[in-house]
Amino acid sequence: MNREIIVLTDVKLITCVVQRGQGEAVFRAAQAVGAQGATLFYARGTGIQERLGLLGITVSTEKEVVLMVVSSDQAERIFEHVYLVAELDKPGRGFMYVTHLEKAATYVPHSVIEQITATATAHQDGEV
Repeated sequence: MNREIIVLTDVKLITCVVQRGQGEAVFRAAQAVGAQGATLFYARGTGIQERLGLLGITVSTEKEVVLMVVSSDQAERIFEHVYLVAELDKPGRGFMYVTHLEKAATYVPHSVIEQITATATAHQDGEV
């Protein structure tokens, strides 16, 4: 069997840090606008609690981190939708950012590779 690495170069990593218990809702919001999967894990935050405490807002240090690798053309739509659904415009709700990935690798089904190759060929030949 011939093994090869399929390298994805047009992808971005969306990272969203939210209060514990909100990670699943963040992923569901992202999935609704095109995200295929996510990695969720628990973390503990420090620093901001003291400053928000001055505003009378209680912020738990228990967090969930949601990592989503998405295509570059979907990143803005997913980012904006998650931001609004997770209410990150409110104090103490969370934080998110996007990182460009130079390259990423994972299993890609052969049928998907064939579809991408056919689409790229059609674009080169002016058929699309």
